[in-house]
Amino acid sequence: QVQLVESGGGSAQAGGSLRLTCAASGYGYSNYCMGWFRQAPGKEREGVAQIDSDGIRGYAASVKGRFTISVDNAKKNLFLQMNSLKVEDTAMYYCAVRRTWPCYTLTPTSFQDWGQGTQVTVSS
Repeated sequence: QVQLVESGGGSAQAGGSLRLTCAASGYGYSNYCMGWFRQAPGKEREGVAQIDSDGIRGYAASVKGRFTISVDNAKKNLFLQMNSLKVEDTAMYYCAVRRTWPCYTLTPTSFQDWGQGTQVTVSS
């Protein structure tokens, strides 16, 4: 059973940086697709970034050039480096795994296993 635990959230000033980590366990396949999503209060969950085992990355337009997704292949830890943070980046951030490979669309319905989330709050 896949288990995903996010960490690294917190508070930051606009223009600052945060690095999120997702510790993944129980995933027994060498091929994978993993992603980051976020959900702000009163809004739908949206895709932020995804990466597959070939290193192919995809980003939402709103974060491209500011956020970087990466993975530690040995430990299957997933990271999200967030730079030049904006107030509108405030949300609960979730790590997710797609059970089939490769990655498809960066939408919540394409991913089946989810972490509990970590809160990111950006102030002006």
